[in-house]
Amino acid sequence: MKKIGLVIAILLLVVGFFHYDLDRLLTLDGLKSGLVQFEVWRAEAPLLVGSAFLLLYVVVTALSLPGAVIMTLAAGTLFGLFWGTVIVSFASSIGATLAFLVSRYLLRDWVQAKFGSRLKAFNEGVEKDGAFYLFTLRLVPVFPFFLINLLMGLTALRAFTFYWVSQVGMLVGTVVYVNAGTQLGQLESLSGILSPSLLFSFVLLGVFPLVAKKLLDVIKARRVYAGFTKPKSFDRNLIVIGGGAGGLVSAYIAAAVKSKVTLIEAHKMGGDCLNYGCIPSKAIIKSAKIAQQMRHAKNYGLENVEPTFSFKKVMARVHDVISKVEPHDSVERYTELGVDVVQGYAKIIDPWTVEIQLNDGGTQRLTARSIILATGARPFVPPLPGLDDVGYYTSDTLWGEFAKFDEPPKRLVVLGGGPIGSELAQSFARLGSNVTQVERSDRIMVREDEEVSALVQESMIADGVNILTSHNALRCEKEGDIKRLIVEKDGVESVIEFDALLCAVGRQARLEGYGLENLGVETNRTIVTNDYLETLFPNIFAVGDVAGPYQFTHVAAHQAWFAAVNALFGTFKKFRADYRVIPWATFVDPEVARVGLSEQDAKEQGIEYEMVRYGLDDLDRAIAESATKGFVKVLTVPGKDKILGVTIVGEHSGELLAEFVLAMKHGLGLNKILGTIHTYPTWAESNKYAAGEWKRAHTPERILEWIEKYHTWRRG
Repeated sequence: MKKIGLVIAILLLVVGFFHYDLDRLLTLDGLKSGLVQFEVWRAEAPLLVGSAFLLLYVVVTALSLPGAVIMTLAAGTLFGLFWGTVIVSFASSIGATLAFLVSRYLLRDWVQAKFGSRLKAFNEGVEKDGAFYLFTLRLVPVFPFFLINLLMGLTALRAFTFYWVSQVGMLVGTVVYVNAGTQLGQLESLSGILSPSLLFSFVLLGVFPLVAKKLLDVIKARRVYAGFTKPKSFDRNLIVIGGGAGGLVSAYIAAAVKSKVTLIEAHKMGGDCLNYGCIPSKAIIKSAKIAQQMRHAKNYGLENVEPTFSFKKVMARVHDVISKVEPHDSVERYTELGVDVVQGYAKIIDPWTVEIQLNDGGTQRLTARSIILATGARPFVPPLPGLDDVGYYTSDTLWGEFAKFDEPPKRLVVLGGGPIGSELAQSFARLGSNVTQVERSDRIMVREDEEVSALVQESMIADGVNILTSHNALRCEKEGDIKRLIVEKDGVESVIEFDALLCAVGRQARLEGYGLENLGVETNRTIVTNDYLETLFPNIFAVGDVAGPYQFTHVAAHQAWFAAVNALFGTFKKFRADYRVIPWATFVDPEVARVGLSEQDAKEQGIEYEMVRYGLDDLDRAIAESATKGFVKVLTVPGKDKILGVTIVGEHSGELLAEFVLAMKHGLGLNKILGTIHTYPTWAESNKYAAGEWKRAHTPERILEWIEKYHTWRRG
C-alpha cells in the first residue's frame, strides 16, 4: 500500500505540473519572459528565493521532469556563476538521489526478481566498479541524467556512493550550463550551449576515466612486479603447471596456435579425472549396474540370478579402462602435438621463471611470458580423531588399494552424501558390500532439489545402502582388528563397525609447494583470480579445481580456453570467463543431470519462474526398457518459453541434458525444441514432451474457442 500511495503522489505531481502549464515556464522563452520578475523577487528576498529555487530544482530532478537545463541557466542568470553553481550542484545531486531511491524502492525488487539471471553479470560489474562507471557517465551530458538516476536505482550501488559520485561527476557540466546562463541574453537556443566542439570535449572528458583506469592498471602492474627483474628474452611463450584437464587443454591450444609451450606434470598425465575420478568411477558404476540388472532380470522377462564375479577382475577392468583412455592424454600424444612435456615438480621462482625438480633427479629452469596454474585438487580428509589409527581410503587411493582385494569390503562406511560419496556408496552396495553412508545434512545431494534427493535416496536404499542423514561423525576407534566409527544425532551417539572407511566429503585445491606464498599470490580455498583468470600478477593465470568456482572437468577445459587465449593474446584483447550455462551430472542410478537454475536455486535467489514436469513413466522408450523412474523438469520465465534451468533424473540424463545446454547457450526456447523432429522411440523424446507440457500449459483458450466456432460454422 505504501508503494501504491507513493506512485499516486508522484503521478498527481506530474499531472499537476503539466495541467497548470508549468512546463512552459521551464523553456528558454519562458525563462527570458519571466526573468525581470525573478530578478525583482531575488532583490527583495535573496535567501528565500535561493532556498525556493533549490527546493524547486530538487523536485524537478526527483520527478524526472523536463526543465532542469533551463533551471540551470536561470541559476546562472539570477545568482551568478559561483552561487548558481553551488545551488545547482547540491540541488541536482539531492534530486537525483531522491529519484534513485524512489526507483530502488518501487522497482528494484521486481526487476531483480524478473531479470535477475540476465542481470547477474551487470550486477557484479556495478558491485565492483559501479562508482567508476557512474562517474564516467556523469562527465558526459550527452547521456540523459534522469535515465541514469532511474537505472542506477535498480542496482545494488550504495545511495551515499551515488550521491557523492553524482555531485563530483556533474560539477563540470553544471559549471558550463550555469556560465551560459550568465549570458542568457545572447542565447537563441539550447544548441548554442552545446556546440559540436564542446560536445566532443565532453566525450573526451568521459573517456578520460577509462584511459585513467588503464593507466592505473599499468601502474598497479608495475608496482606488483617491483623488485623482480623481467628477462629480456624468454625460453617459452607459455608454461603450464599441471597435466589434468585444464592444463592439457591450455597446452593444446597454445601448441595449436604455434606458440612454444611447456607442460609440467609431476605424476600421471590426465590428472584426477582420468586416474582417480571420472573414468574409474564410471567404469565401476557400469559393472555394478550390470550386477544389479542381473538381480532384477525379471524386469526384462528373464530369470533373476545372483551374479558371481571376481572382484579382482572388476577392478582389473577399471584399470584396463584407464589404460585405454590414457593415450588421449599421454606424453607421446602431446609431444606429437608440439608440446614440450616435462615430468617433475614445478615451483614459480618469480613471475616469469619456473624451477623444475625433474623426476629423474635433475633440475631445470625455464622462463616464459605467461604461466598457467592447473594444479587441481585433492580429497579433503576431515580432522576426525582416530582416523589415522583405523586407516581410510579416498577417491585417490581406493582404486589402487581395492584392486588388491579378493572381495569388496564386507562392511564399508562412506563419509559424505555428495555426488562422489553417493556414486561410490551405491556401486559398492551393488557389488555386495554392506554400505553405510553418513551425511551431516538432513539429506544427501543437498545441492539438488528435495524431490531429486528423495528419489535418489529411495533408489539407493532399495540397493541396500544404509543412509544416515543428520549424523555427525565424532571419532574413530580401534580395538584389536575391530574398527568403529562413532556418530551422533540429536545428542545420541551410536557405533558403526566397519572393515573399510571411504572419505568423500569434498575436495580442496592444491595450493602448496608451487611458490605462490613467496610471490604473495592471494589464495582463499582456491587461487583468487579476476574475470580473466589472472592472479595478482597479470601474466600468471589459474584454471580448473585450483581456481574454482566449479570442480568439474568440463569447466576446467572451458576455463583453459580463456586462460590460454588471454595469456597469449591478452595484449590485444582479453576475454572474460563465461559461466552462464554450466551443466553437471551425478552418475547415481537414476542419473541426475542439471543446467541453470534448480527450483531450490530459484527460490533462494527470489527469481520468479514457471515449472513444467514430464514423467518418464509416460515415455515409450522408458517403458520398453523398464526404466521409468525419473522425470524432466524445466523452469522458464513466467509467460515465456525462455529456459532458466533444467533438471533431468533418469536413464542417460547426462546425454539428454545436452539439448537443453545448447538451447540455453544460444537463447533457444522450448518452442524451438518442440518444433524439432526427435527420432522415435528414443530417450531424447522426453525433452520434446517436456516442451509439449509447457505448450499445453500456455494454450490460448480464447483463440481455440473462436476456432471451434469457426469449425462449427464450416460444418453448416
